[in-house]
Amino acid sequence: YVAFLVYQVSALNLQHRPMFCQMTDLVFTEKELVQSLREYIKAEESKLAAVKSWANRLDSLTKISTSDPEGFLAHPVNAYKLVKRLNTEWSELESLVLQNPSDGFISNITVHRQYFPDEEDETGAAKALMRLQDTYQLDSEAFAQGKLPGTHSDARLTVDDCFGMGKTAYNDADYYHAVLWMQQALRQLDAGEEAERAGGNLRYFEVLLSKQMNEQREALEQATEEPIQLGTYTRPKDHLPEREAYEALCRGEGVQMNEARRSRLFCRYQDGQRNPRLLLRPLMEEDEWDSPHIVRYIDFLSDEEINKIKELAKPRLARATVRDPKTGVLTTAQYRVSKSAWLEGEEDPVIERVNKRIEDVTGLTVDTAELLQVANYGVGGQYEPHYDFSRMSDVVAGGATVFPDFGASIRPRKGTSVFWYNLFRSGEGDYRTRHAACPVLVGSKWVSNKWIHERGQEFRRPCGLTEVD
Repeated sequence: YVAFLVYQVSALNLQHRPMFCQMTDLVFTEKELVQSLREYIKAEESKLAAVKSWANRLDSLTKISTSDPEGFLAHPVNAYKLVKRLNTEWSELESLVLQNPSDGFISNITVHRQYFPDEEDETGAAKALMRLQDTYQLDSEAFAQGKLPGTHSDARLTVDDCFGMGKTAYNDADYYHAVLWMQQALRQLDAGEEAERAGGNLRYFEVLLSKQMNEQREALEQATEEPIQLGTYTRPKDHLPEREAYEALCRGEGVQMNEARRSRLFCRYQDGQRNPRLLLRPLMEEDEWDSPHIVRYIDFLSDEEINKIKELAKPRLARATVRDPKTGVLTTAQYRVSKSAWLEGEEDPVIERVNKRIEDVTGLTVDTAELLQVANYGVGGQYEPHYDFSRMSDVVAGGATVFPDFGASIRPRKGTSVFWYNLFRSGEGDYRTRHAACPVLVGSKWVSNKWIHERGQEFRRPCGLTEVD
C-alpha cells in the first residue's frame, strides 16, 4: 500500500451515528423546533387570553345574578340569555378549552425525531469528551468552562452536564473519569450553581465511587484503613502499548526531529518528471520527514473541488469499520471513530481529475488502487495507531496524523495532501509507518484517502537490492 491523504475543509466542530456534517443539520433542526415551540406558546397564550376574557365576563354576570336570582330572572331577557348561555355559549367555551394548540408542535417534533441522536449517541459524545480530556491533558474545571486550546467560546458544562458525564463513565465501569466529573459537578454545586437533576444524586454517587474504589484496592491487595481521596485515583492502563507516546505527539510533544535533520528538509516544485499536466502548473512539494520519507503537496485541491467531494460524500457517510483480526469480518471499533464514504472516478469529473492528479504527482498507476475514500472526524474523532499495509482540512486544535515509532506529527492543512510509502520496494511492510489520526479537539476534520496497491507498479517502482531499499 501507498498512503495518500488529502486534507479537505475547515470548520468549527459524535462518536456513533451523527458526525459533524450531520450535526450541522441538527443545529438548523433545533432552530426550527424552537420557532415551532414559540408558535405553540403564542397559540396557548391566545387561547388562555380568550378563556380569561370569558371568565371575567361570566364572573361579573354571576355576581349580579346570584345576588337576587328571582329578581334577575324576572326580566325575560335575563332568563332567555341564561338558557342561551348554558345551551350554546358554555358548549363553545368547552370546545375552546379542549382545543390543543400543541398539535402543530407535536407533529413537527414527531417528524424530526427520527433524526435525533439516541442514548447511544449521547454516551458516545460523552466518551469523546473524555477521550479529548485524556489525549490533550485537559483539566476538568477548565474543560467545563469551555477553555480549550485555540478557541474562545461561551460553551459551558453545567452541574447537570458534569453529573451526566460522570454517570456515563460510572455505568461503563470507568471509575477514573467518573471521579473526575463527579468531583467537578460537586465543585460547581458547592460554588452555588443550581442543578435540576444532579442534586442529591451527586452525594449518592460519591459514596458509590468510594465503595467501588475500596473494593478494587482490596482486590489488588492494597487495601488501607485510610479514607480514599477521590482526586488521587490515577488513569488505568489500556490496550494500547504506545498510548503515552501517541498522545504526546498529538499534543505536539516528543517530536523526534532535531534542527540538524530539519535543515535537510526542502521544498521544491514537482512536475511529475515533466508530466504535461504538471508542466504548466507544478505542485509545491514540501519534505515533512526524512526517513521514512513523507512529503506534503500544497494546494492539491481547490475549494471548488473540496466542496464537490463533500457534496458527493455526505449522503453516503457511514460509520467507518475495521476488519476483525480473528473473524475477518468488518466491524466498528472504539479505536476508529469516524464516518466514511467511497467515491468512484466515473461518478463525477472532479473525482476522475483528483485520481489523475494523484497518479501524475506520485508517478504510480491508480488502475489497481482502491476507490477514493472520504472520511469525516467529528468531536473526538480518531483512529488509534495502526498499519495500512495488511492492507485534509484545517482544524483549530488536534487532529494531527502522528507516527509514534519515529516521533513525527503531521498537522492538517486545508487543501494539502500528504504522501508516504508503507512498503519497501521489495514489498515488505515498513513497520515504522504505524500511524494514528489524533482526536479532533476543536474543528471538523475531513480527509480523502487513496490507497495505492503495489500490484501494477513493477516498472514504475522496481525492487531494490535489499528488502529495505
